[in-house]
Amino acid sequence: MGQASPFKPIALVVEDDVLQRELAVVLLEECEMGVIQCESAEGALRVLEKMGECVSMIFTDVSLAGKIDGVELAHFATQCYPDIHVIVTSGLTLTKSLPDGAIFMPKPWLPLNVLREVQRSQH
Repeated sequence: MGQASPFKPIALVVEDDVLQRELAVVLLEECEMGVIQCESAEGALRVLEKMGECVSMIFTDVSLAGKIDGVELAHFATQCYPDIHVIVTSGLTLTKSLPDGAIFMPKPWLPLNVLREVQRSQH
């Protein structure tokens, strides 16, 4: 019989729309992930500076509160933490290129698609 891991993987959800952020948080918590929420990339960067090595996944919108967008955040995160799984989402067409390995998920996204990406990030 296997033992359960004492640590939950941590996801960072970066979304300025409260309802979208809360929906993503609930989905990720259902996957037994610890979740940290931010409404801006600047807030997410502060989290990454403090505990980036512990974050296994980022789920970010492109358009965020603040001056840095989700695509720039994705580039920073993958440069500094190459093992991090990044999902970038938007209701608009993506006009900037994502870093290698990052996934684009158009809005409205389906909860099942988010759950599939969470499974990929944990393997």
